[in-house]
Amino acid sequence: MSRPVQRGVLLAAGCVTAWPAIAHEQHGQAAGFVTGLLHPMSGLDHVLAMVAVGLWGAQLGAPAIWLLPVAFPLMMAVGGFLGLVGVPLPGVEIGIATSAILLGAMVALQARPPLALASLLVAFFAVFHGHAHGTELPAGQSGLLYSIGFVVATGSLHGVGVTIGLIHRWREGRVLLRGAGAVVALAGVFFLWRALA
Repeated sequence: MSRPVQRGVLLAAGCVTAWPAIAHEQHGQAAGFVTGLLHPMSGLDHVLAMVAVGLWGAQLGAPAIWLLPVAFPLMMAVGGFLGLVGVPLPGVEIGIATSAILLGAMVALQARPPLALASLLVAFFAVFHGHAHGTELPAGQSGLLYSIGFVVATGSLHGVGVTIGLIHRWREGRVLLRGAGAVVALAGVFFLWRALA
């Protein structure tokens, strides 16, 4: 296994093991930029889906490598605003779990749909992720700083995914990347089971 592939695998393993499973359990926390920055890291469902966006973008190459990681935070901000102002969105946890399943499957299958369709899929799921973050803002705290924080964190997770995804340049890297996509999709099945339980 080449050195770049080894580094990519170690980075991916660190990302997967660094956070506890399942988000949305931080009620009553202090709000603000740092809280927003840390919130997406608090659940493996969010982390895996956001990293998968970067992985898929790297697989697809330009312009998807930058377009997908831009589309997600933009639409996540829309979903976050809806959550902040109390607009209900049914099936948020199901949508988040499904995002991990489908985005992981796209990476595992090396799917290459038209760019518009890939962007639409990413943007659609971003609304669910954003809504979940928006509804968890503690009452009376700064929604703006919190929102900026979770958008910055999301962009960083996409960046991690893109960086790991660059291993697709090597044959071994492509195999590992597809395996990582399969792991994300299987984790999504678990998250979906939890959401429906």
